[in-house]
Amino acid sequence: MSVLVNSIVMLGMLVVVPAGLRLTGVAGLDRMRRLWPLFAVPGAVSLWLPRGTAATALAVCYALGAVLLALHAPPRLLRLRDLPTSRAPAEVALLTALVTPSIAATALVAERSGHPLFGFGLGILALTVPHFHFAGFAAALVAGLVCRITDSRAGRFAALSVPLGTLLVLIGYFIGDWAELAGAAVLTAGMWTVALLTWRSVRAGQRDRVTRALLAVSSAVLAVTMLLALSWALGEATGLPHPTLTWMAATHGLGNALGFALCSVLAWQRLRDRTGHEESRTA
Repeated sequence: MSVLVNSIVMLGMLVVVPAGLRLTGVAGLDRMRRLWPLFAVPGAVSLWLPRGTAATALAVCYALGAVLLALHAPPRLLRLRDLPTSRAPAEVALLTALVTPSIAATALVAERSGHPLFGFGLGILALTVPHFHFAGFAAALVAGLVCRITDSRAGRFAALSVPLGTLLVLIGYFIGDWAELAGAAVLTAGMWTVALLTWRSVRAGQRDRVTRALLAVSSAVLAVTMLLALSWALGEATGLPHPTLTWMAATHGLGNALGFALCSVLAWQRLRDRTGHEESRTA
């Protein structure tokens, strides 16, 4: 399972995060996006080294980049109250996306050093890294983008429920399975709303077949992967039969990484490029 998880994490570090930063449209993040490989490449290398000093040092490099990214959140948080009510949910989603890689990086440093963190074993820490790259960064980012483009109550619900669900899942790590189940339920509701809006509103308005296909795949995959996440959390809380962590990594994890996150950032990049091209032609 470690090979699969490491490959998924590399995709998040090297592709999804920098591509996502470009999609935010925030000029202040351009420099961070250009510098990101300086942090992400050492972090990716650390995944394949034996636990120890070298792996930890490289993981710390990635953590430094994640912290620098998270430092962009407080100034934007202070300006949140000045935004119109309709724009605030998308900004909350963006703030969540800026912060979650630092949570993943903290788990990575602890796991690569071979030391449990807050009582969590190395196996859980290893799975926390991809979780907060995809269920954290990618999910919040896409929810915010959908909220911006649809400008609807459903979009605002998604943009708020994804960060809230992510926070509840994190809290559930510390206080118990029922809180984690509540987080999974909220996060699932938010991501299913993202999938529905993507299918009905974003995909339906596109003429480019490749973009439509990428958006369709990301929507369909979410319908399945979030059901798996909900069933796993329910099983953990109640003791009912549920998928193993290995099975979840191979289905939920891989599906979210390739089917949702990668397809989403590729589709939204095509949308961004097409919009820019049309604006330049109009000008």
